[in-house]
Amino acid sequence: MDALVTSLVAGGVLAAVVAVVRARRAATARPGGRPAEAPTGGPHRLALGDRVRIRQQEYVVSGTIRLVEGDWSWVQHLLDDGSGGRRRLSVEDGPELELVLWTAEPGAKVSPGAPTIDLDGRRYTWSETGQARYTAIGETGLPSAGTMRYHDYQSGGAARLSFEAYGEEGWRVARGDLLDPADLAIRPTTEGH
Repeated sequence: MDALVTSLVAGGVLAAVVAVVRARRAATARPGGRPAEAPTGGPHRLALGDRVRIRQQEYVVSGTIRLVEGDWSWVQHLLDDGSGGRRRLSVEDGPELELVLWTAEPGAKVSPGAPTIDLDGRRYTWSETGQARYTAIGETGLPSAGTMRYHDYQSGGAARLSFEAYGEEGWRVARGDLLDPADLAIRPTTEGH
């Protein structure tokens, strides 16, 4: 009986979170179901070769992945720090611009799907799950187009945990930090801007 009650409560929480995510996405859509227009310039329009300074570290954009799920779209820019380090910057519109700087965790021994996940002393709570279509340019290590599945988790106000699987590959795990737009300075290349 306890397992049944636990399952019902977990299912109710999941349904409530899905409803909140859908409402958040609908709030940013234009009347008629079309997505809100992305602002021009800034992190939405980073191009290959652009330089980005985030919290005193300089990066070069080496690839971009554009994702679409229904009426919702977001962008992930792959960043190189010049010494072999790679990070990912996700740019998502909602009620406010959301910028997250991600670091890959290839050795993490966790899998998505549970309501909470503990990793390195921090507890992350499930926030959303879905599947998107993507297009990729630059040095992404991906085909130019395909599908991606994801599970996203949050901890506290700024910590994030993400699981992504492109095509038929296994899960990629990454930890993220929510950025303030003031943390980001962009120096575009002269081409294409």
